[in-house]
Amino acid sequence: MAVRPCLPWPDKRLRTPAAQVEAITDEIRATWDDMIDTMEAMPGVGLAAPQIGVMQRLAVVDASDERGKAVRMANPEVLHASVEMRDHEEASPNLPGVYAKISRPRAVTVRFLNEAGEMEERDFVGLWATSVQHQIDHLAGKMYFDRLSKVKRDMLIRRAKKLR
Repeated sequence: MAVRPCLPWPDKRLRTPAAQVEAITDEIRATWDDMIDTMEAMPGVGLAAPQIGVMQRLAVVDASDERGKAVRMANPEVLHASVEMRDHEEASPNLPGVYAKISRPRAVTVRFLNEAGEMEERDFVGLWATSVQHQIDHLAGKMYFDRLSKVKRDMLIRRAKKLR
C-alpha cells in the first residue's frame, strides 16, 4: 500500500474516459488499497483511479465520520438519482487550492463490481452520494468544475494557476 501522486491539471488523462474493468484481480485490489491510502492522505472522501494515472474505471469513497469504511467500486454507474438536489463545496487534488459549490442529486442508486467481483447495487445519500457522483465524473473524463458556467469555470482555473 502506498500514497500515489495525483496528476496535475491539465494532464490529458484527466479528460480521458477510463477503461472498463473486466475482472477483480489482486492487481485491482492493490490499486484500490493505494487509492484509499492516497484518499486518506489528502484527506478526502473519494478518489477515482484516473486521478492517479490509472486509466481504469475504479473508485473508492469513504464519507464516514469515523473513516475506515471505504467502498471499493469497479465500473460504477448511477441507476437512479433523486430529484431533490444537494449543494456541496467540491474540490480535487488534481487542481489544489480551489473549490466550487456544485449541485448534484441528494441520493443515488449505484451498480458496481465490488471487491469480491460480484455485481452490487447500493444507495448513497448526502456526502456519500456527492462523492460517488464526483468519482463517476472523473471516470468519464470530467472534472467537477465542468458543471459550472464557463465564466465561473474560467475564474476557478485562473485562480488555481495563480496559486501554483
